[in-house]
Amino acid sequence: MASLTTGVTGIEWHGCALGPDDAIGQELDSHGAQCAEVVVPMDYRRPDGRKMSVAISRVKATDPAHRRGVLLLNPGGPGSSGLELAVLGTFSPALGAAYDLIGFDPRFVGRSGPLLCPWQTVTFQQSAGPTLASYKESVSFEAKLAAQCVRGHRNELPYATSRNVVRDMDAIRLALGEPRISYYGDSYGTYLGAVYLQMFGAHADRFVLDSSVDPDLYGPGFFTTQGPAMEAALRHFAEWAAGKQGIGDTADDVLATVHRLVAGGPVKAGGYTVDGHVLPYLLYSVVSSDTAEDYTELAAEIRQLRDGSPTVTDRLAAQLAAVHGEGDDVSAQAGTPFLCADRAVSHDPAVYYRDIEAHRASEPVFGAVTRNITPCAFWPVQPIEAPTEIHNGLPVLMVAAKGDPVTPYPGQLAMHRALTGSRMVTQLGAFHHGAFLGNECIDGTVVGYLTGGALPAIDGTC
Repeated sequence: MASLTTGVTGIEWHGCALGPDDAIGQELDSHGAQCAEVVVPMDYRRPDGRKMSVAISRVKATDPAHRRGVLLLNPGGPGSSGLELAVLGTFSPALGAAYDLIGFDPRFVGRSGPLLCPWQTVTFQQSAGPTLASYKESVSFEAKLAAQCVRGHRNELPYATSRNVVRDMDAIRLALGEPRISYYGDSYGTYLGAVYLQMFGAHADRFVLDSSVDPDLYGPGFFTTQGPAMEAALRHFAEWAAGKQGIGDTADDVLATVHRLVAGGPVKAGGYTVDGHVLPYLLYSVVSSDTAEDYTELAAEIRQLRDGSPTVTDRLAAQLAAVHGEGDDVSAQAGTPFLCADRAVSHDPAVYYRDIEAHRASEPVFGAVTRNITPCAFWPVQPIEAPTEIHNGLPVLMVAAKGDPVTPYPGQLAMHRALTGSRMVTQLGAFHHGAFLGNECIDGTVVGYLTGGALPAIDGTC
């Protein structure tokens, strides 16, 4: 690994495309990116032991005379590839001018030695359904998924942790020969950024956390906080759709349509049978975007599910195919080991069922999804480290949407309190996940901080 004084010596940069079918690699190459691998220990407690490679990408600063440094980028997940983020300069030329933009695939993800759970579905998430019997079906489903993850990977699972990803991030910094790095992280990426600040704060320059998770809850239990925010986002959609989308004259009528769907028996749509496990998940997976285009599509999908339509939107068709094992998104398969390795959870199925039942009235659509049992309840590998306690006064810019259904605002405020040197700018009236690159005020704040260096004097709103 390169030292701080040897620059990028030891990194062998090369083209990114692995072949004619590698769309991401071709996209990176078309933007002048380079790719490389950084060799890291699988187990940092044994630095001379088994090694693995972390794949990185780079688009150099377009204004080298005024280059600020490197900006490491993470899209969240866990389990999401980040190589393609090196093309951020296409969307924000100011950042592309000031920084070498660095994307990376976290360990065990994408090109970094993928650790994929061989499921016949893209996700472990589903609804527990309406009854104890349907919940027991979920218990069996999640236990089977866990067993499939563990088979053949038991020796790697203990090292699929956020703390090890953060150690890899600092290894990337060292390999690049940089004394400090700047960082932008979204969603789960905010947790990685906060852990980096805690573990390697002396090497942190300008950090931006977008749509932060609650640092004291991150792990399988994080999902249990989503229900109220998801229900609020659904009501926001219902208010938008009322009287104009054919699913209800008032917001309450729209919600009643959705509630009948969730409570009813299986429906036929798009050539699939959609049962009480899948239907609420379909809504859960799309309610986190509040654009008029996405709301129009969601309304159409609700009509199609209500009517049992053989023809559905392309998005719904892709969702249905994916949950039935015909999708190509592997982020959940790659990300589940991180959820389970970061924080231990109860292995008692009764604990989850009691929680679901206690929240059915207040979270009628999403509670049985967000509070349902997960593969982590059957995980045979215990965390090898305690979760990181986040508490420091380093400067950080946080941006948020007030109605974020995925990382609810109370958890974002918890991160804000833990990072005592942070400033937070909130987009009001917004019910989406991910604040940057979508709102002029938020975008200006993020780019202004990363290029100018001054945090807002006080928290603000957009």
